[in-house]
Amino acid sequence: MRISRICAMGAIAAALATVAGCAGSRNDVGITNQNQPGPVVGRAVGAGVGAVAGNVAGSAVGVAEGTAAGVNSAFDNTQRVVRYWREQTTADGRVIMVPEEYLVDENGQIIRRMK
Repeated sequence: MRISRICAMGAIAAALATVAGCAGSRNDVGITNQNQPGPVVGRAVGAGVGAVAGNVAGSAVGVAEGTAAGVNSAFDNTQRVVRYWREQTTADGRVIMVPEEYLVDENGQIIRRMK
């Protein structure tokens, strides 16, 4: 009995999804005259409801993604080692390049100098 109830619910959901997706263009020939007030108002209301529902769903997804990105950024501890080369003159007059390494965060701010 339980499986038949689940199958019936699935069939009803599939039928509703199929019927809900049936929308034609304004150029399709249908039973009603598209120039009459009823179909025009129905299409206008449908478009308005669709726009509002789409914006509500979009804003909910945007809030969820923004919150997740904000929480994730608090735990981001990306660090890199940046190497700079500076010229140094030796005691015998030669000029050599000496590396200086710094540990920086994700924004390029120096955390500390490496040894």
